[in-house]
Amino acid sequence: MRIRRRRRGAAAALVALALAIATLGATAPAGRAVVPGSGEGVAPVLDAPVEPLRAVRLFDPPARPWLPGHRGVDLIAHVGAPVLSPGAGVVTFAGRVVDRGVVTIDHGSLRSSLEPVDAQVPAGTAVHAGEPVGVVGSEPGHCAPTTCVHWGVRAGDSYVDPLDVLRGFGPIILLPDR
Repeated sequence: MRIRRRRRGAAAALVALALAIATLGATAPAGRAVVPGSGEGVAPVLDAPVEPLRAVRLFDPPARPWLPGHRGVDLIAHVGAPVLSPGAGVVTFAGRVVDRGVVTIDHGSLRSSLEPVDAQVPAGTAVHAGEPVGVVGSEPGHCAPTTCVHWGVRAGDSYVDPLDVLRGFGPIILLPDR
């Protein structure tokens, strides 16, 4: 009995969340997607920063902001391949952090960070969606022996799953069993 009650409660919560998201999505301007929990409510729809889109590790947020987790997705790429701006915006950082190149782009309500990237544009540059911002760097990363680009997306101070704001891909909503 307890298990069934918990399932019903969880199912009801998921349905309520799905309805809330659907309602927000219905009122969102064209070309924009709802980002649950972003605090912003609505965020631009982004494109993949590398092609083809093949993830080797998915978003796995920590239970608390200070705990370990994976705050982005790792996309398979080869050294020297172009890294594209996921959306229109302004490059706010292009340089080295510790041992690898990083490019950060402010898209308005979202910010993308990409690494390892050998930047080809300086901070302050306005970029269009799909415009090259650099190439995949040769620094060994956490995907070794495979080469990848880590793509993190933040809405305010919170990381969001990049796949939830990827054009034609998200958000993913789980529905209860019938």
